[in-house]
Amino acid sequence: MSYGSAVALQAAIFTALAGAAASAGVSVLDAMPSGTGSGTFILIGPEDVRDQSDKTGGGAEHHLTVSVISDAAGFHAAKTIAVAVCDALDGAGLSLARGHLVNLSFERAKALRLDAGSARRIDLRFRARVQD
Repeated sequence: MSYGSAVALQAAIFTALAGAAASAGVSVLDAMPSGTGSGTFILIGPEDVRDQSDKTGGGAEHHLTVSVISDAAGFHAAKTIAVAVCDALDGAGLSLARGHLVNLSFERAKALRLDAGSARRIDLRFRARVQD
């Protein structure tokens, strides 16, 4: 197993999300903004990685979460951006600086109210299969 492609995978996901026309003007981050964190943003979040090596070489399966967080009223704004995230990533043929992305697919989503209803969060879970 190798975790060696993790940085390259995150960079490719960041590039895909930052360049998606449907999410133009929405910040893509890998850490919660300091201060109030108001507005709408995309957060590249946690991942769980498992060995997927075989006799042909090293590989890993990344289960990663990309979140949309918004303080806009209702879920509409957050869901609109979440759809753009799915469109940009599901089945995308991203080029990695290290390793090779075999597949990137949507697994599930969960929509939540935060801070007594003043904000919304949609966690989108994706599966990425990477070969070294």
